[in-house]
Amino acid sequence: MSGLAERLAEVRARMAAACARVGRAPESVTLVAVSKLKPGALIREAYAAGQRDFGENYAQELRDKAVELADLEGLRWHAIGPLQTNKVKYVAKVAHAYHALERLEVAQELSRRRLDAPLPCQVEVNVGGEASKSGLSPEALGPFLDAVRALPGLRVEGLMSLPPPTEDEAVARGYFRTLRELARKHGLPGLSMGTTHDFELAIEEGATLVRVGTALFGERG
Repeated sequence: MSGLAERLAEVRARMAAACARVGRAPESVTLVAVSKLKPGALIREAYAAGQRDFGENYAQELRDKAVELADLEGLRWHAIGPLQTNKVKYVAKVAHAYHALERLEVAQELSRRRLDAPLPCQVEVNVGGEASKSGLSPEALGPFLDAVRALPGLRVEGLMSLPPPTEDEAVARGYFRTLRELARKHGLPGLSMGTTHDFELAIEEGATLVRVGTALFGERG
């Protein structure tokens, strides 16, 4: 196997072990390989090793890669970064899912421009209350969900969060549990949480989607 294929197999093994520790089926968690700023050749290599879900932060990069890699059957693009309304058209056209919905005007524009099947969305919540990060406060979540659920072309499937980085496992688990309880309160099955640093903890706390980049592709240059 190539280096990337080996890293992919290692991450998948760690995911399966985390699932086993809490009695979950491995197929209950989707690995989203975060490929932002990485060349299409690396995505092709990961695809050849069986990876199908890829995450992109930047709408125009997503647009360009979708064209470049259009021959890869079954490849699923996840838009995982914040969106400006003038870039929504790229995500609406090619994304399999959107993980960072937090603004009603973006939701409205996505709804207007989505022509295919409804776009599965994860609503971003700022569980750490960090001023520097995007995402809704837990208190604002209910009214936002009501507004988005009324829009055609979108389907809210779950919540997403990128909690403050911490080496304290108990603190990290606390953030993930907060998101899990919010999702349960609002009747949402999906949880997009966990990155290279903490995806195993996130899986143990209920993640259904983990976004892993560095462990697969290395540090961004």
